[in-house]
Amino acid sequence: MNVRLIAFGIAKDIIGSNKTVVEIDPPYKLTQFREYLFLNYPEFKKLQKISFAVDQDYQLDSYVLSENQEVVIIPPVSGG
Repeated sequence: MNVRLIAFGIAKDIIGSNKTVVEIDPPYKLTQFREYLFLNYPEFKKLQKISFAVDQDYQLDSYVLSENQEVVIIPPVSGG
């Protein structure tokens, strides 16, 4: 199945684009998606925390992805 991956900030720099389509085998939880990112983009391992929004809603790692959903990587944020 395909999911649309959207990336901002450091996540965009790691992936090399702010949008891409990722092909994964269902069923696929966000936990597995995180591991997919670590395997295919090892620079993500250096980040202390990554969160995900699916179709504009924050989701827990146990969330199961469906075909054609949009997954947004929320990288760590700092500032003042």
